Amino acid sequence: MEPKTNVPVPPPKKEMRKKPPQVKAPMPMRGFAIWFLMMALVLMAVQMLNPPEAAKPMDYNPAFTRMVSEGRIRSCEIVRDTTGNDYVTGELTETDPASGAMKKFRVDVPGVDAVSELLLENNVTFKVRRASAFWPVFWNIAPFLIGFLVIYFVFFRQMKNAGGRAMSFGKSRAKLMKKDGQNKITFADVAGVDEAKEELQEVVEFLKNPKQFQRLGGKMPKGVLLAGAPGTGKTLIAKAVAGEADVPFFNISGSDFVEMFVGVGASRVRDMFEEGRKNAPCIIFVDEIDAVGRSRFSGMGGGHDEREQTLNALLVEMDGFETEEGIIIIAATNRPDVLDPALMRPGRFDRQVFIDLPNLGGREEILKIHVKRVTLSENVDLTKVARGTPGFSGADIMNLVNEAALLGARRGAESVEQADFEEARDKVSWGRERRSHMLDDEEKKLTAYHEAGHAIVLAKTVQTEPLHKVTVIPRGRALGATMQLPEKDRYTQGRTRLTGMLIGLMGGRVAEEIIFNDVTTGAQNDIERATRIARAMVCEFGMSDLLGPRNYGSGEQQMFLGREIHQNEVHSEKITQLIDVEIDRILKEAHETARAILEEHRDKLELIAEVLIKYETLDGDQVMHMLETGEVPDALKNGKIPAEKAAEKAADEKATATAQDAPPEEPVEEPSAE
Repeated sequence: MEPKTNVPVPPPKKEMRKKPPQVKAPMPMRGFAIWFLMMALVLMAVQMLNPPEAAKPMDYNPAFTRMVSEGRIRSCEIVRDTTGNDYVTGELTETDPASGAMKKFRVDVPGVDAVSELLLENNVTFKVRRASAFWPVFWNIAPFLIGFLVIYFVFFRQMKNAGGRAMSFGKSRAKLMKKDGQNKITFADVAGVDEAKEELQEVVEFLKNPKQFQRLGGKMPKGVLLAGAPGTGKTLIAKAVAGEADVPFFNISGSDFVEMFVGVGASRVRDMFEEGRKNAPCIIFVDEIDAVGRSRFSGMGGGHDEREQTLNALLVEMDGFETEEGIIIIAATNRPDVLDPALMRPGRFDRQVFIDLPNLGGREEILKIHVKRVTLSENVDLTKVARGTPGFSGADIMNLVNEAALLGARRGAESVEQADFEEARDKVSWGRERRSHMLDDEEKKLTAYHEAGHAIVLAKTVQTEPLHKVTVIPRGRALGATMQLPEKDRYTQGRTRLTGMLIGLMGGRVAEEIIFNDVTTGAQNDIERATRIARAMVCEFGMSDLLGPRNYGSGEQQMFLGREIHQNEVHSEKITQLIDVEIDRILKEAHETARAILEEHRDKLELIAEVLIKYETLDGDQVMHMLETGEVPDALKNGKIPAEKAAEKAADEKATATAQDAPPEEPVEEPSAE
């Protein structure tokens, strides 16, 4: 083996990083031009407001020659015009008696030589100059030039900055979503709509791997319609599709098609699909498609030709003679009933996904997503919060979490408590506590008995939801509230349960009658809700033994005249009278049942009302304890306040401790409850 020699190895050369070429900032020509236009406009305005003194025309002979011979010319100037018209301008020696200014004159002369001799003979000082040909022409065209420059910088430069699309009315306004990772929404950020996620997940997988689905002869769906109530997450799930799909995603609103110019909407539809074909396979999302896809039969009042042309163009592009595969339309609307039937058929919208309000499990999953950015306390029970929000949409739950975080931050807490979610839910549902709306003793007593009547009747009626809270603190337009906490989501209601709801609604009015021997306007909302439920039981649900299982609601509903404005009666006057009799019977039976319950438990009614007057808010367990034992709970006897007031009391104690540690010369103010 040959001996190894230590050969010095030169260090690797460092790669010189090339500096990016420095781009010189363009000269601010636009700013200079704007300042120039402003100065020119100011000078023109000043000249128009203060015009120079006009020269008085004068005849050469005999007026001018006589004034020269009399020595009345102060000074003058002979101007040789380029057009061959020579003239003399100057000032007279006498002044204007009104203004005190010199009088100017102008006179056309037959020739320069003759005038010069005349002025020399009379010892008049003068000078001769040749008139410029530029300035007269400039001042004549200056207003037009300035007007053109103003129009150029106001309109044409704006169109240039807008990419030349300002005058392109027929171009599509669809925006291509970028594939960057910033603010990217995926299916992991969407909860409570599992069925819709599965439908759209299949669409995304079809775009990524179409051969997997086409091997058995299947075709790609052309359109998916997302329908549901406002706030259920239609647009959010479309954004999740954009985040999941590795294909171009165009986003446009239905109102972007409709324009004041005739034919623009149809042109934009064609241009949008043309852009989609260039980027196929792709997804086009049309939000609020009901703005352009309404039924072409508009009933009374005629049609809208521009909207119909736009809809016809959309129908042809989605499924016409020259359609191509590779473009999937996803549309969202909360009014699927007003869409044109031709738009809803298979081949255009092959799948119609209805996004309903989330159920109990869905609400809990949505809460878990939104509380990721919120610092929660250990005592927060999201399941309980989800149970207390029946009928809430995803947007409502997001607002609930935000309100709870704001309430916790306002009281200076380190984390969000369960009480913050309770207060946020009440605030979203009924409004903020109106502490400034102080009730006097009589009104507070009346409200306490009213709410206690609701609580007792609901607790003693079968098939009613458990009590959660009773309060006499004014919120919104209500002076008090009795809240129930459903154990689960219910999609059907039996006659027994609906009757129990009617009895519970009558509890407040009956309590007023028993205790005060009078009725007030406090039960207005209760009576309205009870009447609506009773009418639905008779006319829609077929729960009347007298009228039988028949629908007595409105017949044909006019879409464009409103659901409740125009109704066609499909039954006789005799049936109408029987309907009224049945509604009265149901309401009166509920009223009598509520009276029987409260008269039997009058002592509990007075006990709960007195405790409500003292503590203002009671939870469901405390109310049930008083109903079962007839005694005040030990927690209230020991001076403990309800659970929802714990956080507020802790904040007050913290503020009091802080105030006590202040310097002695500063006054200590007692904190007031929010």
